[in-house]
Amino acid sequence: MKFLDQAKIFVKSGDGGAGCVGFRREKFIEFGGPDGGDGGRGGDVIAVAAANLNTLIDYRYQQHFKADRGHHGEGQNRSGAKSDDVILRVPVGTQILEEDGETIAADMLRPGQTVVLARGGDGGFGNTHYKSSTNQAPRRADPGWPGEERWLWLRLKLIADVGLVGLPNAGKSTFLAVTSRAKPKIADYPFTTLKPQLGVVHVDEQEFVIADLPGLIEGAHEGRGLGHRFLGHVERCGAIFHLIDGTQDNIARAYRTVRAELAAYGHNLAGKPEIIGLNKIDAIDPAEVVKKRATLTRLARKLSPGAQVVALSGVSGKGVTETLRALLAPVAARRRQDAAATAEAEPVS
Repeated sequence: MKFLDQAKIFVKSGDGGAGCVGFRREKFIEFGGPDGGDGGRGGDVIAVAAANLNTLIDYRYQQHFKADRGHHGEGQNRSGAKSDDVILRVPVGTQILEEDGETIAADMLRPGQTVVLARGGDGGFGNTHYKSSTNQAPRRADPGWPGEERWLWLRLKLIADVGLVGLPNAGKSTFLAVTSRAKPKIADYPFTTLKPQLGVVHVDEQEFVIADLPGLIEGAHEGRGLGHRFLGHVERCGAIFHLIDGTQDNIARAYRTVRAELAAYGHNLAGKPEIIGLNKIDAIDPAEVVKKRATLTRLARKLSPGAQVVALSGVSGKGVTETLRALLAPVAARRRQDAAATAEAEPVS
């Protein structure tokens, strides 16, 4: 299934059905009186967060969603039926934005969460509604109220525990393939990863989700390369795993480049808990590993206080378990915070 994390759609709810002008015409009833029923309500357009979806690909091939109008009222005080609603299933983590692409209309964070995108119009009154002691034969019936219509943007931000970032060819896809059952494409050229990949990682009888994002380059927050489009997925992550290729000469520059892009993007990405991974240590001298790890530790104290530096090799597996345990710590801390916040929000019975 192709990954799609952004789509523009048009939604229109159903118009209300018209009311009816009707009179009773029954044998032996001389003055039957009005009996026109009300019109039915138009259908709503509703978005539902579905736990089994992880892409917006369905909205690439269909962008217009319109609900039917309500049924008209009829004689004998028969009200028109309400039309069926149109249900749009979106992945958990989808933001629904107004046409300007900035104003958030809804944020679908929980499975089963629903939000009405366009409310159907009410049905018009039939002439029975206007019957009174002074107007016993009204001939007034109202048309239904029009439905709502609007353009909306759907923007998916994956919900993962850890966001895997770094320059192209840092070894992110290899790490994900080694630690999970995900099968990302791995090759020896930049931008092998063209779309985010999710993998479930197990360590010490616990599990968490890692999102492998396309490689970042300098100027990514301004639209250069591929990573800028997917930086939004890091917003949902509880921690960042910054992977650095240990075989390159200037690891300090590599670290500063990605940190600068995270800070320039905003949304508190630079303030998230960070684990720094010095990767490919099987291809460099052990003394060089110690030296480069010390360099990253000094930089982290300035740019990301509290960050932990680990050394590993995704190919040989050296240091991978220790790295997963280091990543599990901030994930577990955030889960405890979320559980405490949920407990406080729940009403006491």
